[in-house]
Amino acid sequence: VSVHSRNNLEGKKMATTKGSGGVVKLAATGGSATAVGEVRNFSIEQTADTLETTVMGATARTYVGSLKNATVSMSVYWDDGDAVQLLVDAADSLDFEIHPTGTGSGEKFYSGAAVVTGNTISAAFDGLVEGEFAFQVSGAVTEGTN
Repeated sequence: VSVHSRNNLEGKKMATTKGSGGVVKLAATGGSATAVGEVRNFSIEQTADTLETTVMGATARTYVGSLKNATVSMSVYWDDGDAVQLLVDAADSLDFEIHPTGTGSGEKFYSGAAVVTGNTISAAFDGLVEGEFAFQVSGAVTEGTN
């Protein structure tokens, strides 16, 4: 993993990491996760609902956190010889692992179960065949270390 440092707004050193080391792994539910080939980019977005707790007489609204939600998406160069890409079929349930900085020892990753919500394969006459995959996470996202 290539890590560089830079200064934040307060002049403190911060590490930056190249995205090219990232790995996405998928598996049929309960199976062994295997790296997806030809990944171009990926994202995992985690959000939370809020519940309002404001009472009469308050001068500002107040909130508490509630249910969490997460989605995963990725773009690939389509490879019909990649058995892992072929697992991605709309409405299927899969297990995932997102390794933002790679799979080396000590690297952080995120995992969970998800339902495939989108599988788009596209091509242009002057480009490569590409795939766009989208997943709705079902349950919690777990954070781990290799």
